[in-house]
Amino acid sequence: MNDAVDKILEQWGTVRPGLDVSAMGVVGRISRASRLLERGVKAYFDEHGLEAWEFDVLATLLRAGRTLCMSELAGAAMVSSGALTNRIDRLVAKGLVTRATSADNRRLVLVSLTDEGRRVVTGLLDGHVANEDRLLSGLAPDERAELAALLCKLLRSLGDTDL
Repeated sequence: MNDAVDKILEQWGTVRPGLDVSAMGVVGRISRASRLLERGVKAYFDEHGLEAWEFDVLATLLRAGRTLCMSELAGAAMVSSGALTNRIDRLVAKGLVTRATSADNRRLVLVSLTDEGRRVVTGLLDGHVANEDRLLSGLAPDERAELAALLCKLLRSLGDTDL
């Protein structure tokens, strides 16, 4: 059973016989899977009038169970502080988070969920998990566990060790 990446690898084999493109097969499949998964996640949040990144920020705050400073959020979201500032501005405008300067250190900006933000993220969580389960329905539970372990190993080797 072939996929779109097999065709690409076959073409490289024709043009450059002997070139080991096995890494390209792995990276290409991860990249394509990422785009397809992101499309599936986006479709779910589109139905609910939310962007995936908005849910990610809200879910990060909910998981943390506390107010977070901008640098903690930026690390968790893997975005620059400038991009995060823009995102927080948009969430504040929607009434989903609040932003305040730390009383102890005026350079620290603290972000908290509002009651509405908590309601939105908890209301979407079960559906989001069910959607991700649907997106992975082509894999058996043991295959999911194996893939998760391999991806974890890859991410650690790429330096993604903590939030």
